[in-house]
Parts: sequence; structure tokens; C-alpha cells
Amino acid sequence: MIELNSKQRKKLEKKAHELEPLVIVGGNGVTESLEQKVLDCLNAHELVKVKFNEFQDEKRELSEKIAEKIDATLVRIIGNIAIFYRESDIEEKRHIKI
Repeated sequence: MIELNSKQRKKLEKKAHELEPLVIVGGNGVTESLEQKVLDCLNAHELVKVKFNEFQDEKRELSEKIAEKIDATLVRIIGNIAIFYRESDIEEKRHIKI
């Protein structure tokens, strides 16, 4: 997990603005399979939105738990959507420069 300064956060937020949420937290909450799906999406895209349809009151704690578990950075929570960033391990797949 990397620490972002405000300029880097703004850049990632701007890139995430046009993205659709790829993962949705529903009635089952945050499960291992949901964490794996977020990780898979991050490996493919580096920047992912996760929408909280359920557990909206706990979104901050759950988002921090997800970020810690999959070694990603929680960029920001806007409404009921959390934005996660994780730089790709493969240099050829890195398309976001911060």
C-alpha cells in the first residue's frame, strides 16, 4: 500500500470519474470471493470502483479492510463508492502514472 499526496489523489479521482463500478458489495458483505474479485480487477485495470449497495454505514471500515487485505490503496470514498488503486506488478501493464 502506498501513501498518496493530495495531488496524486486528485489525479486518480479524475481518472476514476468516468469508470463504472466493477464490484458491488451486496447482502453477503465483504467475503473472500469479493476481495479476490477486487484484486483481480486491480490486476487488470489498476484503478477500480467498488459500490456499496448494502453495509453503507460501514463502508469506511470495510474499504480499509479490503485495501489492507489485498495490499491496495484506498484513494477516496465518494458517496457509496470506494476507489481503489494498486500499481500493476507487470511493468507492461502499468498504464497509470502517478
